[in-house]
Parts: sequence; structure tokens; C-alpha cells
Amino acid sequence: MSTLRNDRLLRALMRQPVDQTPVWVMRQAGRYLPEYNQTRARAGSFVALMKSPSMAAEVTLQPLDRFDLDAAIVFSDILTVPDAMGLGLYFAEGEGPRFERPLRDAKSIESLRLPDPDTDLRYVMDAISECRRGIDGKVPLIGFSGSPFTLACYMIEGGGSDDFARVKQLMYTDPKLMHKLLDTNARAISIYLDAQIAAGAQAVMLFDTWGGTLSAERYREFSLRYLQQIVGSIRREAEGRKVPVIVFTKGGAVWLEAIAAIGADAVGVDWTIDIGEARRRVGDKVALQGNLDPLVMLTNRETIEDEVEKILSSYGNGSGHVFNLGHGITRFTPPENVGFLVDAVHERSRRFHAGS
Repeated sequence: MSTLRNDRLLRALMRQPVDQTPVWVMRQAGRYLPEYNQTRARAGSFVALMKSPSMAAEVTLQPLDRFDLDAAIVFSDILTVPDAMGLGLYFAEGEGPRFERPLRDAKSIESLRLPDPDTDLRYVMDAISECRRGIDGKVPLIGFSGSPFTLACYMIEGGGSDDFARVKQLMYTDPKLMHKLLDTNARAISIYLDAQIAAGAQAVMLFDTWGGTLSAERYREFSLRYLQQIVGSIRREAEGRKVPVIVFTKGGAVWLEAIAAIGADAVGVDWTIDIGEARRRVGDKVALQGNLDPLVMLTNRETIEDEVEKILSSYGNGSGHVFNLGHGITRFTPPENVGFLVDAVHERSRRFHAGS
């Protein structure tokens, strides 16, 4: 593996000194980029693009060619694991991800098998290897997975949902069966992330997109517990250095202290909490990632720079902050706005690291 020339992201995730705040963007390889849309058209579908290691690597590297980002994140999807379990992932136009064979009874849950990353998910590992070769040590590569609860939401509902009624009905009426599904997911995700790290991922992130839809008690029981299980079981070192783990629960600011206590290196926060307040609440337990409202990216350079300044000032001096959006970038974002964002973060953050 090539020597890493910019390790700013990894250092910030470990709360080590940096010269400026690192920045990357959730869904930075995506539909807001015309070159991505061209590659996707060539692939024929999102799933075909995702399952082609060469094309997945191509779109992973596209934003690095445009912007001075501090990380790449492998182009994939949070639902690769249930797809590898046999649920049949596809994308309906205008509807997002769907499963051909959702889990609708106890038998379907009890018969789930753990995917083998070397066979069932080989395309992800090959994409990571190709990404590392293409990046050639410029910046770190992030691997990721959906969280056990978020995967369960899609697996049971068969796709997205406004209220996750089927999921919550199972959770309340048959918690034992729900726990079985979540434990299966957690074990599968742990194996999957270990394989990503072995393939070359230098940091990993767990996306708990729907954990924030739960009540406080149920969040701890059905989401946080399994995030902690994964964090405690996966590899935390490779290539002679620590592999940081980021956990992100959208809508999870109310449980910030509990999330910070599960053993991850960093916690992602959405835009509903002031990042300075988040820092005061977690102290020196974890780094923080976030937390610009993605819709700010639809505005203009001046507004973006103002909002960047507010977040950097709120976080304050010192390391432990990775600048990001509070969720994925919208497809309607003008690409030049990402350049404005990245440049503003780098330029305006240096004064907060003057003593580093």
C-alpha cells in the first residue's frame, strides 16, 4: 500500500493535532456531479454501477479530481449486506431502494445466513482495492455500512417508509425475534467491516439513518446496543496504524452522551444541534463529525462561507472536528458550491489550529 500523504482526517478522528480542519462530504460521489451521471448512464443502473469495482472506483475518485477533499469514501450502498443475504436489492425510479423479498415472517428472519465478504460481497472489496490504487496515498479511504437497525427497517418494510409501522409492530409485539434479526445483522456487519479494513479501508463509518425514529428506551435497546456490539468486535488497526470508527445516528443528538460512550472514535452529528454544545457534552471522549445543513449547499458562496464560519467558531480551538454535512449532499447542489465549502473550511479553520 502506498504511503498516506494527507492523514489529516485520521488524525482529527483520533483527536490528534492537525494544521486545519479536515473536510469530506457524505454522498460526495453522487448525482450532483455530471461526471457521475455519465458513468452511471454507462453502467445502466445504480446497482450495476455499485457492483462494478472499476466503475465504483471511478466515481469514488471523481470528487477528488474536482475538490481538495481530505478523504474518499468508497462508492457503495448501505444495503449491500441484506442484498447479499438474498433479499434482492433494486432501485425503483423515484422510490429509492427496494427489496424483492422483504422479511415478513419469523421463518424468513430465522433462516437468514451471514454473507461471506470474499464471495457474496467480493465486488465491494475489489472496489476498495481499486480505490486505494487510484488514490495512491493522496487521502484516506473510508469504508462503511448501514447500522443493524437501519438495515432491519429496509429488510422488514421492503423499502423506505414514512413511519416504519411494520418494523415497530415487530419490535413491540415480538422483541425476541427483532433482537434475533438485529444480532444477525450486527454479526454480518462486523464481518463485512473487517473485510473492508483488510481490503484497504483506513476508517469506517456506521450509518444509523433511522435510529432517530425510536423512543429513548427503544433506541438504546434496539439500535445503540448493536452499534456497540459492532464497535467492540471489529478490527481497529491495520497497516501499522489505528483504524478510526465513526458512528452516526441521524436525529440522535438527544442521546449524544450515550452514543459517545460505546467506544467509537468519532460521533457524527446532524444540523439540529450546535456543534459547540455537542463538544461540551462529549468532552474529550470522541471526535465530532458534522454538521452543516445540506440545503445550505443550494445557496451561494457567501452564505456557505458564513455558515462554515459559524460552525468552526462554535467548535472552537483544537482538533477533534471533521467538517461534514449533517446528512448526505442533495443531488441539486451546484458542484462549484462544494469547492467553496472545502476551500472555506481549510482557509478559515487554520486559526483554530495555530497552536498545533
